[in-house]
Amino acid sequence: MFDSTADPAQPKPEFYRELLLAADAMTASEPDTVANMANVAALLWETMPDLNWAGFYRLIGGELVLGPFCGRPACTRIALDRGVCGAAASTRSSQRVADVHAFPGHIACDAASRSELVVPVLRRGAVIAVIDLDSPALARFDADDQAGIEALAALIADRI
Repeated sequence: MFDSTADPAQPKPEFYRELLLAADAMTASEPDTVANMANVAALLWETMPDLNWAGFYRLIGGELVLGPFCGRPACTRIALDRGVCGAAASTRSSQRVADVHAFPGHIACDAASRSELVVPVLRRGAVIAVIDLDSPALARFDADDQAGIEALAALIADRI
């Protein structure tokens, strides 16, 4: 059993330091990529408030394919020219969207989602996956969340 000490009530920089320590401890010695993605998705789901989806899409054959996640069933495949996840993968840059209904081409896998943060996972400069976080709250994600999830993506890039 694993318990994270990441407390969402603490200041976000401290929360993300703890989250990274937990993710590092869970993935450092595990060679299986699916196990590592599953545990990281569960860690995000358990520690971050106001989420209705947390997980991965893997870049396979030029499209994003659903990976391990927590939340409601999701879109299985996403083209790189579609939605927030596609934008993050195709631009190799994080997408922080305060209101997904104002995002051109947003894909509504869960109608309850109102805001989204998608961070590409890069290995040697190439996108291998994206971390996707959805929230039922408008403007749920801020610059601290983006920086924290970008640090997480960098940490796990060689482990997924």
